[in-house]
Amino acid sequence: MAEFLVEMVLEQFASITRQQAEEGIRLIAGADQEVQRLQSNFGSIQALLDDAENRQVKENAVRDWLAKLKDVSYDIDDVLDEWNTKLQKLKIKKAEAAFNPLKKVCFFILHYLGCRPLVMRYDIGVKIKDLDRKLNIIAAEKERFTFRSIAKGNADIQRPTTTSVVDLTKVYGREDDKNRIVDLLLSQSSCTQDLYIISIVGMGGIGKTTLIKSVFNDNKVSTHFEIKIWVCISEPFDELRIAKAILESLTNSAPNLHELETVVQNIRQLLDRKKFLLILDDVWTEDPKNWENLKSSLTCGSPKSRILVTTRKKEVANVIGTTKIILLGTLPEDKCWLLFSQIAFSGETIEESNELVEIGRKLVQKCKGLPLAVKTLASLLYYKKTFDEWQNILDSEIWEIERVEQEVFRPLLLSYCDLPCT
Repeated sequence: MAEFLVEMVLEQFASITRQQAEEGIRLIAGADQEVQRLQSNFGSIQALLDDAENRQVKENAVRDWLAKLKDVSYDIDDVLDEWNTKLQKLKIKKAEAAFNPLKKVCFFILHYLGCRPLVMRYDIGVKIKDLDRKLNIIAAEKERFTFRSIAKGNADIQRPTTTSVVDLTKVYGREDDKNRIVDLLLSQSSCTQDLYIISIVGMGGIGKTTLIKSVFNDNKVSTHFEIKIWVCISEPFDELRIAKAILESLTNSAPNLHELETVVQNIRQLLDRKKFLLILDDVWTEDPKNWENLKSSLTCGSPKSRILVTTRKKEVANVIGTTKIILLGTLPEDKCWLLFSQIAFSGETIEESNELVEIGRKLVQKCKGLPLAVKTLASLLYYKKTFDEWQNILDSEIWEIERVEQEVFRPLLLSYCDLPCT
């Protein structure tokens, strides 16, 4: 939340500054230095927020610091809204003056006498100076926490590679979704586009990959398609790497090729008029140019071929020319409980686990229907056998963290519990 607020404030600053420059309007003469310092302080804080939000789980002082930052961010956003509103009104008056000679003379007389800017200097400039003073204190306080700057493209933070292997006996609550996807894959319906693409869209940790693994390994699907290919995309989107992965799957050997054109031509030859199923798991890119060469290499197959994509973003599904979008919802609570109990109570009878059942159900509710959260939590609780240990986790402030995406849920729980996970 703090990261979103800071980013929003910086965007507001940039927009207003640009509009003022374009219109030649200056509303808060005398507060330029404070505005620059506010932007500078927000910029320096922004790079540290990932570390701060992770550490607030266990450090009360960091959580208090973030709370103060949020309060000031809200106040600054309110002032920027006021500033922007007055800027828009002044732009309208300026436009009206351009068509009325008398209004034009009055406008410029007031402008050069400084009457209107003086009013706004008092309204907005004073508020900005006060908020600059508050943010300056917060920015200085960050030094005592020695936050680490975590770059968005940090090479140490990599998304896990997925494979098609799955234990079908441990897939819960997705029977209807699976049947719907299988029906689409096996259907004889034609597509007005060159490729029939089905996109599974849903938030991180909701079970998209597990679902398509069960589809990929379904007997009817395996019988229907001549060729099945699984490729994990993730970030960054590398056309050559993806094309070589497809070619490797088709030939069962790693291609010693370095030109995308050569790889694409090989794929076209191997897929020519074949009925294939291609899985593209964990797609992020929203740039349509990234898809051009890859898609052209796949259009040579049978019209009954299918491409199945998973992504968190509906925008991605639209960019790649999806034929059918399936929005994946959260897992029903009873299915979450089955998944949780199988892992957390593994090797125990229900009688042995009886005193933990009620609190276990409360913990499952906290997972908000996210299978990954359920599995991660259950794996950790497997090593905790007492009621008090489970109660401590239920009472933990970890549940106040607003991000429960799969990249952060696991490390947050691990840092709290400090126990190994299966």
